[in-house]
Amino acid sequence: MKQSLSAKVLTALAGKRLATAESLTGGGIGQALTSVSGASAVFAGGVISYTNAVKHGVLGVPAEMLDNCGAVSAPVAKAMAEGARRVIGADVAVAVTGLAGPDGDEYGNPVGTVFIGYADGRTSFAREYHFGGDRASVREQTVCAALELILEQN
Repeated sequence: MKQSLSAKVLTALAGKRLATAESLTGGGIGQALTSVSGASAVFAGGVISYTNAVKHGVLGVPAEMLDNCGAVSAPVAKAMAEGARRVIGADVAVAVTGLAGPDGDEYGNPVGTVFIGYADGRTSFAREYHFGGDRASVREQTVCAALELILEQN
């Protein structure tokens, strides 16, 4: 399923450049995209921003936002997508942040809480998702949801 979704994303974004910012998926979206031959025509690259230091220092997510909202939040996912788009120089960016387990966070988010951010030249936003299953399942569902969100917007 990931490969067919990835192929659809790459076709839908023909002529555009795509960037990713990934926390809980650790590069899974980029891996899914680059499993398709010819991905380099669209996929420019990604930032694995697993820590707040990288979210802030590389993607430009404000430290106050990280402190006040937590890394697993809609504002942070949106800022990550905007930062990836800017840093990589892409037309479209998607970002993911969430909790794959085994524990929730200090902000009350349970395991399976994921925020996916999206940014392009027209809009930027984030959506909240709640996935079930083990760590691998949450990560897999997140990759697929991010690819589906890109398709929805393009």
